[in-house]
Amino acid sequence: MIVAMLASPLVLLFKGWRGPLWLKRHRRYFGVAAFGYAALHTLYYLIDAATMARVIEELPRLYIWTGWVAFAIFIPLAVTSMDHFVRVMGPRWKQLQRWTYAAAMLTLVHWAALHDWGGLGPALVHFVPLGALEAYRAGYWTNRRPNRKKVAA
Repeated sequence: MIVAMLASPLVLLFKGWRGPLWLKRHRRYFGVAAFGYAALHTLYYLIDAATMARVIEELPRLYIWTGWVAFAIFIPLAVTSMDHFVRVMGPRWKQLQRWTYAAAMLTLVHWAALHDWGGLGPALVHFVPLGALEAYRAGYWTNRRPNRKKVAA
């Protein structure tokens, strides 16, 4: 998921370098792979919990419900990642895919809270570059001069 989210800002930052372009072209594959990891992670959790009663009992814990909500966000993102849905949904597809950012934040909280916030450092190692690149991208688009065509008088 993180690699998929880094692709667009890296293209802006490293103009002319083909590496980020390759990432951008294949970012959906990375997103689907992230969903596969999340699905396996959830499956192993359910196997470890062994009973639905235990899953429900643990649900109020911050690290559990943030994981479940992030996983719930991942499902429609993964289902609609095919070219067919991109064509059918049009601009709504991109709006839906922006939910990736909410899932990323929930994943950060899930990871850090799971380790009693002692895991915040390792989690930030993965998420700070994402935040910095997204801030760069936001600044780039905010400070970009509009391309105005001169009107012939």
